[in-house]
Amino acid sequence: MNVDKLIIQLEKKHPGEVEYLQAVREVLESIEEVYNQNPQFESAGIIERIVEPDRILTFKVPWVDDHGKVQVNLGYRVQFNNAIGPYKGGLRFHPSVNLSILKFLGFEQIFKNSLTTLPMGGGKGGSDFDPKGKSDAEVMRFCQSFMLELWKLIGPETDVPAGDIGVGGREIGFMFGMYRKLARENTGVLTGKGLNWGGSLIRPEATGFGNVYFAKEMLTTKGLSFEGKTVAVSGFGNVAWGAAIKATELGAKVVTISGPDGYIYDADGISGDKINYLLDLRASNNDVVAPYAEKFKGAKFFAGKRPWEQKVDIALPCATQNELGKEDAETLVKNGVICVSEGANMPCTPEAVEVFLKNKILFGPGKAANAGGVGTSGLEMSQNSMKLNWTREEVDQRLHQIMVSIHEACVKHGKEKDGYVNYVKGANVAGFLKVANAMLDQGVI
Repeated sequence: MNVDKLIIQLEKKHPGEVEYLQAVREVLESIEEVYNQNPQFESAGIIERIVEPDRILTFKVPWVDDHGKVQVNLGYRVQFNNAIGPYKGGLRFHPSVNLSILKFLGFEQIFKNSLTTLPMGGGKGGSDFDPKGKSDAEVMRFCQSFMLELWKLIGPETDVPAGDIGVGGREIGFMFGMYRKLARENTGVLTGKGLNWGGSLIRPEATGFGNVYFAKEMLTTKGLSFEGKTVAVSGFGNVAWGAAIKATELGAKVVTISGPDGYIYDADGISGDKINYLLDLRASNNDVVAPYAEKFKGAKFFAGKRPWEQKVDIALPCATQNELGKEDAETLVKNGVICVSEGANMPCTPEAVEVFLKNKILFGPGKAANAGGVGTSGLEMSQNSMKLNWTREEVDQRLHQIMVSIHEACVKHGKEKDGYVNYVKGANVAGFLKVANAMLDQGVI
């Protein structure tokens, strides 16, 4: 396999898809050695097959706003690879959504889902619809129109979407209701459902919890823990919320959150009622964090900036892709950061990742560190299939074990001669081998 040659070919076929090409390069560079050691992969064209989605559905989503005006958005579903199970991956509603971003997310999802040890393939979808500032009635009409097209492609044993940025319990509820009406069945076709109708306990917190559990395992390899550490978290949605809860439970002090408007620094720590206030901020639909500084005395708001300039022990980027660049990484290293664990999908640029690896920082890539969300979605699917509910403690215990298993797989395939664990390589190799071998077993399809 020649990575540069493959990327050039992909650039010609998919020009301008920057995020997708970035994700593919990162994986190919990590698996190049193990791929070339297994000639059966080359003869079966595994790479050429795995980098292209099985199918992409693009459709218009017409809906009527509260003023009676017809609006039209674009909807997508990228079904990437189902060699080890039904397509599984979230739906993102945000103005930035385009095919490149969804292909990058779907490609990442293949390996992330593989790492969970659960039988789930990779997919992703969404729309350029912006829920911000919309009424519940407008969101409902959009979701119902979106599902009028999506329902034809999904099912509990075919493709099981979940939530992502802009898609929470409200949106999942509206889409599930329309699916149930159209398909005339009540099955676990979506995850992230309400607890009254098939949802799983701790699903909203799961990605953040899992990220902290993964970071905890990384710290343990150095004889360290969260106890007494300061933590910078970006974002203020479900992932940041869950990460703040669990990091605080483990004895750390979370000192930052962030939004599109800037970031909050709270030297006293974001805990208790302050963590709960993140739910109010999100529910406001304004997508800003500045009100936190108005509500809690002593907190400071830094407009237009990111939290990585603060001196912390642990950094948990939980907002969005490419939010932490090379200069941010250099600042964190200079300030003595010991661990960086990605709660979002690809929040660190390739240049930032290179800085962390060069300086031997404990670095957990998103496809491993934030797999707790989809892992718990898989647990929700299991509960739906068995028509039962597990307790909060049971789900949390299973989530914790999933993250421990992922860490072990990363160490197995990522440990270098000097003892440093390259978790990027470990995650990519472990996730790839399971999918590649499944594809070999099933023939050229």
